[in-house]
Amino acid sequence: MRKSLLFYLARRAAFALVAFLSFVVAIFVLPRAIPGNPVDILVATLAMEGEANPEMLRAVHVQFMEEFGLGLPLWEQFWRFIASVLRGNLGTSIAFFPRSVVGVISGFLPWTVALLLPALITSWVLGNCFGALVAYKRKTYIDSVAMPVFLVIAQIPLFWLAMLMLFVFAVHLDLLPRGGAHSWYLRPELSLTFAIDYLRHYTLPFLTLVFGSVGAWAIGMRSMMIYELGQDYIHFGETLGMPDRKLGAYAFRSAMLPQVTGLAIGFGLLLGGSILIELVFNYRGMGVILLAGLTRLDYPLIQGVFIILAATVILANLAVDVLYGFIDPRIKTGHVGG
Repeated sequence: MRKSLLFYLARRAAFALVAFLSFVVAIFVLPRAIPGNPVDILVATLAMEGEANPEMLRAVHVQFMEEFGLGLPLWEQFWRFIASVLRGNLGTSIAFFPRSVVGVISGFLPWTVALLLPALITSWVLGNCFGALVAYKRKTYIDSVAMPVFLVIAQIPLFWLAMLMLFVFAVHLDLLPRGGAHSWYLRPELSLTFAIDYLRHYTLPFLTLVFGSVGAWAIGMRSMMIYELGQDYIHFGETLGMPDRKLGAYAFRSAMLPQVTGLAIGFGLLLGGSILIELVFNYRGMGVILLAGLTRLDYPLIQGVFIILAATVILANLAVDVLYGFIDPRIKTGHVGG
């Protein structure tokens, strides 16, 4: 049992490492496929603002090309990038020079985590509970009403839902703020005034993520519950006279296993959706600095943001795989002959 579990965990860890290295290669190549040069954009911005004469602009261009190694051959830039990533150094941001990429990201990542994790857990719990209830009440009016609603919710694009929520609750009804993570005149601090203000700005992005995700979880749970309720062990329990509530609890525990695996996939999908929602609500998170990096072709910042996002998704998948290895008896007892 122990050898089988260790083999399973080692294989999942190796797969995670290969996936991360593949992401790193793609993250290096894709920003450089965008036409333009970040140093040219920076120098052009300085020239438009009239902050430097032509001689100074040329000197700045040469200095930044050497600073970020953009004049080197592409293969040499790649190996320098890989060496920096392995050392945990994501470089210096061009758009926010001279701040490091890690320093820039550290100021925005906690806001995204504070929005994403509670929304993911809430939508997962609510979706599984709703889906199990609908499956338990299948072929009734509850199922006939709830299932079409779940299907419609699951198909709504998150960015469109975010704009709809913004228009209805912030613009039309004027119940909640129209954007931002907090009011511009407040600074983040541990105080009741800031907490209330933050929660008012937090409500719409949070509800958008939860409402946009709960339908897919409910549909998946309903399908798994119906499958489990048709298994032989449920029919055997019925012949023994076991109460329906007890049988439903057994079916729910079995149906939860695929949903645990789907939690990692849902995390990745919700992470991508949260970036778009942050842009719609102008919420201070990774979406804001990613947009700044893309508009200014800030290679180090773009690479740093996507490395953090890719590593987070891969680690989430690995954590779920490890958890699944402990809760699924078929893995604990071996893949063959358990």
